[in-house]
Amino acid sequence: MEDDTLTVACKYGEVRGYRDGGVYVWKGIPYAAPTGSRRFRSPLPPEPWDGVLDGARFGPIAPQSRQSPIGIEPEMTLSEDCLSLNIWAPPPDGRRRPVMVWIHGGAYIIGYSGQKIYDGRILCESGDVVVVTINYRLGALGFLDLSSFSTPDATFESNVGLRDQIAALEWVRDCIADFGGDPDCVTLFGESSGAGSVTTLMTVPKAEGFFHRAIAQSPPATSVYGSERAATVAQRFLEILDLPPSRAAELLTMSTDTLVEASEVLVAETPTKVPGTLAMTPVVDRDLVPKYPVAAFQKGLSHRIPLIIGSNKDEPSIFRFMKSPLMPVNDTAVQAMFKALADDRTDLPPERLAEIVAAYPDLPKPAGAMALSRDAGFRMPVLWVAEAHSAHSPTWVYRFDHATPMLKAARIGAGHATELPYVFGNFGTLGRDPTFWLGGRRSAGEVSGRVQRRWLAFAHHGVPAALDGSKHWPQYEVEERSTLLIDSTDRVESDPDGEMRRVWGSQVMAFT
Repeated sequence: MEDDTLTVACKYGEVRGYRDGGVYVWKGIPYAAPTGSRRFRSPLPPEPWDGVLDGARFGPIAPQSRQSPIGIEPEMTLSEDCLSLNIWAPPPDGRRRPVMVWIHGGAYIIGYSGQKIYDGRILCESGDVVVVTINYRLGALGFLDLSSFSTPDATFESNVGLRDQIAALEWVRDCIADFGGDPDCVTLFGESSGAGSVTTLMTVPKAEGFFHRAIAQSPPATSVYGSERAATVAQRFLEILDLPPSRAAELLTMSTDTLVEASEVLVAETPTKVPGTLAMTPVVDRDLVPKYPVAAFQKGLSHRIPLIIGSNKDEPSIFRFMKSPLMPVNDTAVQAMFKALADDRTDLPPERLAEIVAAYPDLPKPAGAMALSRDAGFRMPVLWVAEAHSAHSPTWVYRFDHATPMLKAARIGAGHATELPYVFGNFGTLGRDPTFWLGGRRSAGEVSGRVQRRWLAFAHHGVPAALDGSKHWPQYEVEERSTLLIDSTDRVESDPDGEMRRVWGSQVMAFT
């Protein structure tokens, strides 16, 4: 009988892992030093520890509201010192396996690596890979750019959450071989803001070489703003806290609860004031992030690595269902978004914006508004990135269309994040999960198997070819624009969203 625990020695000390099915899992390994004393600053490497670190529990999660729509498990603690990662790995046999590093989503403000849906055991077991999931700083502590308020006595750095992610990748480079992973075969994958982090990191020079393949699931790739907008948002944050800029240094010692409460106000009001924008995102600081990521892709400045990128057929439906303001889902909000876009982007001819709006004849109805919102927020950014990246590196594009009968009946369909259980093989992680109340489990299991086999083949070989008789998935190239439509039966279509793609054109429509 194999041991129930496995202690591994890495660069920073020993860690005890635990058997989980046919693999081992190590939870809560610090990949950086505590950040409480370095609030709003880049992370530092972890200090070596004495004795054996027990990897039985997930580490603390980034400060966020406990009333989060994702639901936070009661045993999870919230702490500013949240920079830890978790590893699932097969029993050691001397071989080094491909590594898959997951960046969770949550609009850059919520989420954590220990969510049940991100449990890496099934991927690890079935795919013979090492799976890593990471925590990183969120909200004001990770994605609010306060650098405009820096003084000689108080330093505020930009893009702290992205810097955390890079620190995690550095740790993987230095330590993952001790857990049976290959540091020269790392796939970075993520969903929503996690995927937006992936597409942004693909244009960050400091991140080059830390990952060798990328999968971006529904990335809001254009939700990265300039330093001027970031400074305006930061100013509003100070106003909510009733702090003049001259007292910005008080943010360094303020309680995390106070910062989280102010963040919630800011996050709620920002897309209400300017629909289609988020309060806290990566920022083009001309330092870590030198250019708007999609513009960097179009200039040929993305890392030369294979990429899978795609979005879901009904992205905005979940925001409408949850009454979330994060995406405009009605005619009034969409019209306000385009008015604000016209004000923000004086370089865009008004007739171009009018032409786009006119291409959605159902616009006064919710269906039309959600279609336009989906294309603006997800589908077109995906296609802009894919077209640019495919000019020099292998690129595959998908659209996730599958939905169970219950999700169709609830008018959610293939909504935002509904592909997650298919990727990880973890269904039923949401408490009283209604997904299969009207059946569809067998079909969903088959879809999940195909998705996993493609993702895993990509991690192993850089090509998403499932060797099981699945539909051949050609690369995305501008002549054919081959796209895999993932459903009960997969099919490949040439340019399935071509009509709208031509209407939008290749000039990026996004806030700056």
